[in-house]
Amino acid sequence: MAPLIGRRLRKGAATTAVAAAAMAALTASQAPGFASSSDHGDRDRNREQTASDSPAVDDTPIDGGSSYHTDLPPLKTPGKPGHSADLPGIPGGGTKTEAGIPATVLDAYKRAEAALKDSRPGCNLPWQLLAAIGKVESGQARGGNVDAEGTTPRPILGPVLNGNGFAMIKDTDGGAFDGDATHDRAVGPMQFIPSTWANWGRDGNNDGERDPNNIYDAALAAGNYLCAGDRDLSTEHHLHQAILGYNHSQEYLNTVLSWLEYYKRGTHEVPDGTGVLPSDNRSGGSGPGAGGKGSHNGHGGGKGTGNEHGHPRTLPKSTDSSPKPPSHGGETPGTSSPKPPKPPKPPQTPAPSVPTALASVGAKELSATAGTEFATLPRVRAVDAKGKPVAKAKIRYEIRGETGARFAGLVKSAVVPTGSDGTATAPKLTAGEQTGSFAVRATVEGKKLTPVEFKATVKARPTPQADALARIDDKAFTAETGGTFADPLTVKATYKGKVAAGVPVTATMISADPEKPVENDKGPYFLDEKGKPVRTLTGLKTNALGQLTLPQILADEHAGTYLLRLTTADGAVLTVELTVTQAAAS
Repeated sequence: MAPLIGRRLRKGAATTAVAAAAMAALTASQAPGFASSSDHGDRDRNREQTASDSPAVDDTPIDGGSSYHTDLPPLKTPGKPGHSADLPGIPGGGTKTEAGIPATVLDAYKRAEAALKDSRPGCNLPWQLLAAIGKVESGQARGGNVDAEGTTPRPILGPVLNGNGFAMIKDTDGGAFDGDATHDRAVGPMQFIPSTWANWGRDGNNDGERDPNNIYDAALAAGNYLCAGDRDLSTEHHLHQAILGYNHSQEYLNTVLSWLEYYKRGTHEVPDGTGVLPSDNRSGGSGPGAGGKGSHNGHGGGKGTGNEHGHPRTLPKSTDSSPKPPSHGGETPGTSSPKPPKPPKPPQTPAPSVPTALASVGAKELSATAGTEFATLPRVRAVDAKGKPVAKAKIRYEIRGETGARFAGLVKSAVVPTGSDGTATAPKLTAGEQTGSFAVRATVEGKKLTPVEFKATVKARPTPQADALARIDDKAFTAETGGTFADPLTVKATYKGKVAAGVPVTATMISADPEKPVENDKGPYFLDEKGKPVRTLTGLKTNALGQLTLPQILADEHAGTYLLRLTTADGAVLTVELTVTQAAAS
């Protein structure tokens, strides 16, 4: 295998050269070009907002200008035999490990893209951009180390933003998110600082909470931030603005763009927890040495901040920016080695409560008309042994019985997590055309608890009413024996003077005595679906205009005057005279 290039960016001039070479090889055909320094000198342009958007805090980037991974995507050396076939995502390529994105993380990115297509259709946010930023910020949530709901088992924390190598951002959340009541730290897989999360946090998994440590919430929040200011991310200028708003650094822009184009060329799903970590294996996290992401880019006036065009200056390689002892092992005369500050203790996460009982909330008997949605949905609450609500318990709703009813997505079962109040409501439930009763059962996934059952009934559609039938013209209907009636017969149904659509109508050829009408055994007739003569048709219905045009009417060999009677279930009657004359001898 040809050697890989660009596995890590370095500081100084080498950084720019390696990034440019790698990106040129990777994106020669379609990658957006890099922004020049003049494109990024005006920080206000990189943070434009609309009145409907939450404002950024003091023009500080999302991650507070803290460190980030600088690994580039793998790329075989250009010019080697077969190098083009080994580009990421190309069938038969040899370097695909980095193209694997953990399943839950990938789902969160794609769900955020779908949500923004509805809420911000002009933004054109590709999910691969979220994947690129997630890779650079946290190594895809530490290789996809998340639970089934997309939450990391422990907070992913960036370095302390105390101005020592990074921006100076004093505490804004009382340590609620980052466990630090003195300074802020970037939090979660998309590395939001608490003050930015307060404005941009979103609930991406519909559990009623906005958690920066949840990849669904964080991905949707990042997407909204990138789309701010009516940006169109399909344009190079707006794309660069958005990325620089995340971390105002040219090197950061180059790195994210390289991963964006890499993921656009092809990705695949891998199991959670098996994603590839950056080569330095520092994907953020609480505890000593955690939070670093490869290179360092200060912001907001801290040590080592980038210049006015976003180009980073050289900083120490370690994420711990504390002074280090002399390399010779002794102390400089007259001086002493300062002790590095103790890292803050990670926030203690209480053990999750376990559901011990499940109870219904609201009505247990539901009803709907065939073809409509159930207005009231099954709802349950999970509680623990102390009777307190249990959040994030997985509730499975299952439709049981012979019925055409289905949940959203036309499925018969669905899993819904409980919210902070312990309740979970079943997805939208649509009644099919089949009338009758069925049951919806609610259980707790993985727990042998007594299930809760809801009785559901599907009622027949009400029959449209009509109190009058009338012809739309007054033409005489005539035909010769053995022939057909040339003119179609169209009638109109009304109810209390208004158009009656969908009204069932029965058409019957009757004897000439209207006082004692019976089905005739001769004269005009219809053809059924098999082409056989019939003198009664059922299942006819008026259209949206209340009109009904009868099928073609034929005459047999009996001449005479006949009657056609049209009736509705409500008793509306219309009788039409049909005349059959003897055909001239040939």
